[in-house]
Amino acid sequence: MKYLRFLLICVPLSFIGYFMNWSATVMFILTCISIIPLAGYLGNATESIAVYTGPKAGGFLNATFGNATELIISFFSIRAGLYEVVKATLAGSVLGNILLVLGCSILAGGLKHKVLKYDAKVGRSTATMLLFAVVALAMPAVFMSDLSENIIVSKYENFSIITSVIMLCTYVVGVVYSFKGQNDLYEGMEEDEEAEWSLPISITVLAIATILIAIESELLVSSIEPMTAAVGISEMFVGIILIPIVGNAAEHSTAIIMALKNKMDISIEIAVGSSLQIVLFVIPISVIMSLFIADTPMSIIFKIEEIFLFAASVFIVNHIVKAGRTDWMEGLKLISVYIIAAVGFFIL
Repeated sequence: MKYLRFLLICVPLSFIGYFMNWSATVMFILTCISIIPLAGYLGNATESIAVYTGPKAGGFLNATFGNATELIISFFSIRAGLYEVVKATLAGSVLGNILLVLGCSILAGGLKHKVLKYDAKVGRSTATMLLFAVVALAMPAVFMSDLSENIIVSKYENFSIITSVIMLCTYVVGVVYSFKGQNDLYEGMEEDEEAEWSLPISITVLAIATILIAIESELLVSSIEPMTAAVGISEMFVGIILIPIVGNAAEHSTAIIMALKNKMDISIEIAVGSSLQIVLFVIPISVIMSLFIADTPMSIIFKIEEIFLFAASVFIVNHIVKAGRTDWMEGLKLISVYIIAAVGFFIL
């Protein structure tokens, strides 16, 4: 965080740029950079509050605010009618966590420690749940693959809503289960943990960071369409590659730092746990949210290339988690797959 705080200078610059009508490209860059440190402060404040509230309430708090940045960006994107950008951003968050974050963590940790060992039990439950979540996410696309877009929107939008409700309920039950049934996995993890700030300061930082992220997200979303038109890149690439990297930058750095400290269990939980929250919590909430803030509900149907990458990524992460050990070469493979996917979406 001590390095990220220097990026906060972009927050007032983005406000100045808005009132002075700077170009959409400059505004997009400024808002992206602004969100990185704000997301970091949001995460730190949440973790500090979790220390004071205890492991159960703290776990719920982390689960709720873990992907607050993506949820806020989704809100403004849905309000602007950029449904494909929303789905691309959420898909990109999942792929980025599994392929890029986990890959960079394994690569960095493996280069330093050669072989990384971890308890396969810690991430197995989350990875298995992620597998079921992706299967559920793929079903609407499979059932509606032969139907035209008009028919999907007019006749089968309830399918997306029902699927979202079921996935959200599954997530809630999973959170309760993890608190009550898996306490042994987390015993002793809180003993040495200290809060970075006092409780009043943590709550204040959380509130300010959330408000500023909301403002920056609205500025970001308003600049996407004119920026992509001016630069000549697709909204799909912006949504699936650029925005997820920005929104998860602070979390990504934490996972890599933990791997360098040979704490691969935590790195895996950050990458896989965050992906699970996106699939079972943020995506369903976004669909339900669209009922109230948009004229037409957002569908939960993803593109075929997104579904394929979902399935392939989850298969890979399950293999890695269950192995109990890994090295830098596996990290390099994950990063390579992500780069190939990024190139594909860039030329799409």
